[in-house]
Amino acid sequence: MKGLKLSLMVLMATLLALGFSGVAYAFHAGGVAECGGCHSMHFPKAGGSFLLVGTDTSSTCLSCHEKAGDTAPSSYHVSTAVADMPDGVPPLQRGPAGDFGWVKKTYSFTQRGSLVTEQGYTHGHNIVAADKGYIADPVNTQAPGGTYSASQLGCSSCHNPHGKYRRLTGNVIATAGASTYASGSTYSTTNGVAANEPTATEAVGVYRLLHAGTEGGVNFPGAIVAKAPSTYNRKENSTQTRVAYGVGSAGGNSEVGKWCASCHTGMHSTGNYVHPVDESLGGTIKQIYDTYVKSGDMGGNNATAFTSLVPFAENNQDYAGTLAPHALNTDAYLNGPANNDKVMCLSCHRAHASGWTYGLRWNMESTFITIGGLYPGKDTTPSNLGDARGRMGAETQAAYYDRPTSKFANYQRVLCNKCHAKD
Repeated sequence: MKGLKLSLMVLMATLLALGFSGVAYAFHAGGVAECGGCHSMHFPKAGGSFLLVGTDTSSTCLSCHEKAGDTAPSSYHVSTAVADMPDGVPPLQRGPAGDFGWVKKTYSFTQRGSLVTEQGYTHGHNIVAADKGYIADPVNTQAPGGTYSASQLGCSSCHNPHGKYRRLTGNVIATAGASTYASGSTYSTTNGVAANEPTATEAVGVYRLLHAGTEGGVNFPGAIVAKAPSTYNRKENSTQTRVAYGVGSAGGNSEVGKWCASCHTGMHSTGNYVHPVDESLGGTIKQIYDTYVKSGDMGGNNATAFTSLVPFAENNQDYAGTLAPHALNTDAYLNGPANNDKVMCLSCHRAHASGWTYGLRWNMESTFITIGGLYPGKDTTPSNLGDARGRMGAETQAAYYDRPTSKFANYQRVLCNKCHAKD
């Protein structure tokens, strides 16, 4: 018996060393996870509900998706603990949706002789997670352009923790018809064949467990079409992380803008003079995107045009054949758009939060992204504190996912120019 126990211990240690334990990493696996991971029959969090292990839904999510003591981007984490981002230190996570920790970073600075305060809550979605210090947006009591209550905003407002939505063969979204065996969110290959795709008898989860129907009184028009590389929470100081977004048009899939409009109904309503969304780029914008490299440099080409700071949606919903091979973090595929590819909300915004106001991917409140080849900062460009906006240079660089300044012009202007080239 002792020998059996010892063998089992050795086997478990071997599995952990090889990374096969992976339970937390693949916890959801595209659908509802083990119930005991979120709920406790006998020891739920005091003051909470639904027998959750956290005080509220988002606190329960962040019990896994935030970990104190992180020193770098870490797998599925989407939030940095306050203790790990003191003044002058940026949030750590670099997932495509951004780090919720940015909504806790408030900056004050003097601009044109007046004190300006950039409140943390302006940096993205303010989820309510009492155990982790996240509170509702104190200004926008409802979703801008809509009626969804800010006090109710949490991870489950957008994600379905029970993961009933699944993708069947033919890219059809359903809640039954086959069991879910894999996430469907990320791209990997097995013997050269795309993995995490539906089979004739099994389904995969929809992208990031996002809602794809009516949930919580909100009508989501379908599933967002997208694939991410298997390693996506990472710095982009050497290569970019490309999420391959597509366009849903059948089978319960949705375009990104229409999905976001489930809560932000009037943000891009017909007839308003607002930025187009879910519209084809067209030949002129496509050409500008291809050739724009940085301020003053229009010498680019389609084969190397892509930047994750200004992504676009490819005009198809071919998950396995088209989008998956484009979802890379190696820079092996950097092709720019086709004429009929589309601008979307995520072309300019990050879904969770960012280092800039309104969850934008770049700073829209200042003239320059770089100044004299440096990222603006109190320590790097003290004569340009307005462009630094109270940050240290390292914080500015982190907001651009650690890109070297050589990716930009010495005096780089805002990235609206990637499509409009007005600089």
